[in-house]
Amino acid sequence: MCRILVTVLLSGVLGFFVSSINADEVKIGDVVFRESFDADRLPEGWSVSNPKYVLPVENAVQVNLPTDGQDKNASASKQLSVEKLLGTRLKITAKVKANQVAAPPNSWNGIKVMLVLDAPDGKRWLQQNNLFGTFDWKTIRFDVAVPKNATSATLVLGLENTTGQVFIDEIEITVIGKRRPKPKESAETKPVYKGHSLPRLRGAMISAGKFGLEDIRVFGGQWKANLVRWQLTWAGFPNGPADTATVEQFNVWLEEQCQKLDAMLPECEKYGVYVCLDLHTPPGGRLPRTEGSAMRLFRDKKFQDAFVSAWEHLAKRYKNAPMIWSYDLLNEPVEGNLPESVSDNASDKVSENSGILNWRELALKTAKVVRKIDPQKAIVIEAAPWGGPETLEWFEPFDPQEIPNVVYSVHMYVPHQFTHQGVYDAPVGLNYPGEINGKYWDKKALRHALRHTIEFADDYHAAIYIGEFSAIRWAPNGSACRYLKDCIEIFEEEGWDWSYHAFREWDGWSVEHDSDKNNHQPATSPTDRQLLLQSWFEKNKR
Repeated sequence: MCRILVTVLLSGVLGFFVSSINADEVKIGDVVFRESFDADRLPEGWSVSNPKYVLPVENAVQVNLPTDGQDKNASASKQLSVEKLLGTRLKITAKVKANQVAAPPNSWNGIKVMLVLDAPDGKRWLQQNNLFGTFDWKTIRFDVAVPKNATSATLVLGLENTTGQVFIDEIEITVIGKRRPKPKESAETKPVYKGHSLPRLRGAMISAGKFGLEDIRVFGGQWKANLVRWQLTWAGFPNGPADTATVEQFNVWLEEQCQKLDAMLPECEKYGVYVCLDLHTPPGGRLPRTEGSAMRLFRDKKFQDAFVSAWEHLAKRYKNAPMIWSYDLLNEPVEGNLPESVSDNASDKVSENSGILNWRELALKTAKVVRKIDPQKAIVIEAAPWGGPETLEWFEPFDPQEIPNVVYSVHMYVPHQFTHQGVYDAPVGLNYPGEINGKYWDKKALRHALRHTIEFADDYHAAIYIGEFSAIRWAPNGSACRYLKDCIEIFEEEGWDWSYHAFREWDGWSVEHDSDKNNHQPATSPTDRQLLLQSWFEKNKR
């Protein structure tokens, strides 16, 4: 992303903070920064990138970029005391009013209320996207996670790559979470629960609508995979039918999906292929991509109730199905900006106002329901947002005495610029190993990207399942195969089960198609990626 706002990244201490407080002493609920503006001058510590367009007015800071001028950028910035924020999750709110702010070229341009973080692994620009137009005063909110190794934090207000007028006031930063605590050392060393007795589960994700008898014969019989992650997915992401469907329509769709699975379970047993049952599409679907693809599950309680009911039904239906290995409660959960009445901590408390739960609370409630019905099968949990390997740094695992037999899952698409090149208009031509976005990526870098997952597994003696990983097939010069090889070797070294994304779903991820992006026919001979997967599947036990 091109970030051209000028920010000041000099050491300094924010006056609101007490310098003797460190990150360990900051508590959930603490307001660590609050700033309002008046008509006299900007408060102490603020710097301005383009002074003639940035000025304080009554009860706000105003940024005004005229449409007939050449300037498209102006901002005010202030450095925060990062030491007090390390390892915290923050809620950032501000009052904003806009007048004819032109639609910017990119979703991350426009009105800026942004926290810029520097860390050894790169810079982060954290904000609410798609802010432009004309509107009266409203409160915006976004949540951020501050890495424990961040080196600076800068608050930026202004306009970027646009014109128009914006007023910003009443900025507040509140601690809503802290990095998960490391458990106390224990002499007890029970075997890690994995939900199966095999040395490893190795397979791929499949799409139920495209997976038939011939596919299971090839994948399980010929390739010798012993796992499929079975997507219960309603086509379209986002803006698919689930995004506008009622709960009743969702339940009809779910029954249709279950009937497809029921027909295939005998074939899975015949070929020794276990099933991870993955609720890929939740009730309510997702908001548009322009709104961050957050799930409506975290906007409307009726969808949360339907979610719990769906898993109650699935657990009853498949409790005695021998080939169902696990229940993956929700694929890549995304909360977005939770309603203000939602509890922000990781406890099991529920807001009396809305009853809407955050993801950990909803997962815990659902897991309790499943455990009453089926005490044996593994429950697979992915952390928000998106289930990436970094999310387990923040996720507090369930108490195994309360919810036993849990497996934690992450999806590995790091670095995303490489794995998804040519997807959603991302540029093509990135090699692996090689420099990507200013950083050299190789197996060592991949292992570093997985460090929070490795630490989580070690700290909590927890089983890890890599539910998805992939690289687009047209990555140049055999890069996709080299990336997959390094990923699998790390998974195997750590003893993790894994499933490739995906088998006979979309040809962009298909190992049966060659590296020519424009060729949509399967290759006439096995690709290097197919041979790589098959070489690992050959090691499978049944």
